[in-house]
Amino acid sequence: MQQLLGLWQMNFFRMALGVGLLLSVCSSLLGVTLVLRRCSMISDGLSHVGFGALAVAAALGWAPLPVALPAVVVAAIFLLRSSKLRGDAAIALLSTSCLALGVLAVALKGGSNTELMNYLFGSLWAVRQSDLWVSLALCAVTLLCFGWFHHRVFSVTFDETFARATGVRTGWFQIFTAALTSLTIVLGMRMLGTMLISSLVIFPALIAMRVCKSFRAVTLCAAVVSVACFLAGFFFSALWKPMGAGRDLPTGATIVAVNVLCFGVFSLIGFLLERRKFRC
Repeated sequence: MQQLLGLWQMNFFRMALGVGLLLSVCSSLLGVTLVLRRCSMISDGLSHVGFGALAVAAALGWAPLPVALPAVVVAAIFLLRSSKLRGDAAIALLSTSCLALGVLAVALKGGSNTELMNYLFGSLWAVRQSDLWVSLALCAVTLLCFGWFHHRVFSVTFDETFARATGVRTGWFQIFTAALTSLTIVLGMRMLGTMLISSLVIFPALIAMRVCKSFRAVTLCAAVVSVACFLAGFFFSALWKPMGAGRDLPTGATIVAVNVLCFGVFSLIGFLLERRKFRC
């Protein structure tokens, strides 16, 4: 408890905790729609686009967020509404090219390997006060969208053609979803990194689907699981070195490991429930 209180005195620790909790809720809700629409790999492609934009902004000495956010939003709209390229081909095209661009930008700037690793795997020290306020606004908008427009989100997720026939503006919905997803990824990759932020979007939805069947239940379960896994991984990595382990434990990788463990547990529970139902 003394170690935890000591960490709580640090401003960056409180900011990272707040940003992580807010982004966990946003990513889990958005991840449900992406996974059910079979667009989950978009989050991975957008994280690579964000890495390229952040690296270019750092190389030119510009503010990272105003550069990365428009680039990721444009990429998200392109991936969701591209008709000339198949979804997987478009993701591969953008992710590899932007990742290479980011590596070249860091190399030409003369940055160290530490700087590149911070972009790729994240760092708690990279979280800023402005990230907390943006994350709070993002979480409020996402919760309002899924709460107030629940039926529209449901219809667009499962049958976009039917939703369009009933008068739902699916094009604007895709743009709005792309903007929310892009902002979530750009903010999250500063703490979890390019290589790990997509797991925060994909894992909670997949975990919830192991035991839940309805859209509402999956959405609520995914949000709870995402927050619980983040808290477990965040505090375990923070207390790892004070417990006498000797070395720091990467926060992003620890959170992903907790999600993997949770996925295994929920898969076992789902298997047992299905087996019991079959026997009955």
